Amino acid sequence: MSTPSRVVHQGDGPSFLAAARLPPDHAIVTSLPDVSELGGADFEGWRSWFIEMAALVTRQVDDESVAVFFQTDVKRDGRWVDKGHLVALGAERSGSSLLWHKIVCRAPAGTITFGRPAYAHLSCFSRNKRLDPAESFPDVLPRLGEMPWARAMGVEACIAVCRFFRRSTKVTTVVDPFCGVGTMLAVANAHGFDAIGVERSA
Repeated sequence: MSTPSRVVHQGDGPSFLAAARLPPDHAIVTSLPDVSELGGADFEGWRSWFIEMAALVTRQVDDESVAVFFQTDVKRDGRWVDKGHLVALGAERSGSSLLWHKIVCRAPAGTITFGRPAYAHLSCFSRNKRLDPAESFPDVLPRLGEMPWARAMGVEACIAVCRFFRRSTKVTTVVDPFCGVGTMLAVANAHGFDAIGVERSA
């Protein structure tokens, strides 16, 4: 068995995505950037951009493949901004349906947190793929796992996605167009998948 490959492009994730539809054995797993990461965008501009990026991500995977999003809600003016909802709005634009939605505990159940919630959304979309009930797995993941940096996708959440790919899809390559330090790419490699990432920061 050959060693899984990992290629990271320094560049613009949306431009990379817009260039071509991905082949059937490629899936996207990503976290879309928060408003604080867009460099001066106002909230409404970010919200529109975020929804359009969710639409682009779900549009560029093959009809039979999947796109998975890991998103943590934020609070603005005392009100929660539900990123899971924003992702679903974008996915709907591309004709994609929700296959599953998991809650990932960022802190133990019962913990009171401020600013950032004690949970994150992990959601999977596809245009044509459907799952047999026998392929179900828990709706609440009790641990996020190690986070190599503050906005990383937790390692245990990444592992859960890889196990889903192995069990229920024909995915051979994981693509993260906003890969950060590459946590999802590294976990994908550890589970035998090739990985492609794009990150603007050197």
